[in-house]
Amino acid sequence: MPGAIAAALDQPGGSRRKQRSNITRLAVAQALAGANSVVVYATGAIIGAMLAPDKALATLPISIFVVGMAACILPVGTIARRHGRRAAFLVGTAGGVLTGLLAALAVVLSSFSLFCLATFFGGAYAAVVLSFRFAAADCVEPEWRPRALSIVMAGGVAAGVIGPQLVTYTMYLWPPHMFATTFLVQALVAALSAIVLAGVRLPMPTTAEIAGGRPLGEIVRQPRFIIAALCGAVSYMLMNFLMTAAPLAMRMCGHSQESSNLGLQWHVIAMYAPSFFTGSLITRFGAGRVVAAGLALIGISAAIGLGGIDVAHFWATLILLGVGWNFGFIGASAMVLECHRPEEKTRVQALNDFLVFGTMAVGSFSSGSLLASYGWDTVLWVSFAPLALAVVALLFTARTRSTPSLERNAS
Repeated sequence: MPGAIAAALDQPGGSRRKQRSNITRLAVAQALAGANSVVVYATGAIIGAMLAPDKALATLPISIFVVGMAACILPVGTIARRHGRRAAFLVGTAGGVLTGLLAALAVVLSSFSLFCLATFFGGAYAAVVLSFRFAAADCVEPEWRPRALSIVMAGGVAAGVIGPQLVTYTMYLWPPHMFATTFLVQALVAALSAIVLAGVRLPMPTTAEIAGGRPLGEIVRQPRFIIAALCGAVSYMLMNFLMTAAPLAMRMCGHSQESSNLGLQWHVIAMYAPSFFTGSLITRFGAGRVVAAGLALIGISAAIGLGGIDVAHFWATLILLGVGWNFGFIGASAMVLECHRPEEKTRVQALNDFLVFGTMAVGSFSSGSLLASYGWDTVLWVSFAPLALAVVALLFTARTRSTPSLERNAS
């Protein structure tokens, strides 16, 4: 990781030491804070099935998690625009600590509603964590932004190890209350992330940034922004749609919790490991082609899932789904960076993430009911519809070549 950061920042302009420190801290915080989402996804449907008054509500806590992401991203963007990204980061990590404490209490009290509240705060925390990628892009020159963005996302590789192992080694430590200790440890990890983020030094918002630049309506009418938001939303929605259902589907098919945890671990590693080279791929081939490759991999992952219900089928589905998400989401994020002026960045980035997480919420709410009512195969078949929509949109933008550049936006 340090070597990759040094290579990415081997360019003129700005303080290299400060840039490296910021990106290193953001990558480490991504690793620690990313474990929060992994813990929720690994346990949410299982705890939901244990506590919910109706089994059809088993995945509701994960859906509430996504609602928390969508509901909090715009307020977090406002905090970042007025008080700086660092202030938004610290507010988010406070939500992460609260998530762990409330979730542990909910398990002890067998309270489904309290657990749903805990996952709402977890979603708010996850929304802040995903803004780390844009903060990294702020640290470097425009031509290096895709690499800086992907390096910070690569911190999620460690999250893919920390999260599932945290669940595996703590879920039975308090025998009467399975997973209670898991969430207490998760709260400690969130607190450690706050300590790391406290050392991040980013410039305070300028007067122009606080003013916000052009009206959002003008910005979002750009074809490039529409395609970027759509592809990012579809990539994230399908990843969440399938990952939400997979742990419970594995249990329904007779597989162990340990197998589910390991599958989720490799899924999260697959989500973030390609980040070490995704930025280079975007620089070489363009964001649109990388997004197209990601959408293709997501389609292949669903097709493999339809091939059987062995552990190997679930694991292969989850791994390819992770890689597809990485290419689709990071590629779409790089496209968003081309759609705004510097003073507009926090507003446009927050709006993009709101659209992404809002779409995710729809998929998350439908995933559990589809799984309970029609089974895993139906969940996989349904995923092809939004995938086809995103592919058609990409083909359209490739034909029109409506691609505003940073230089044009800055003029």
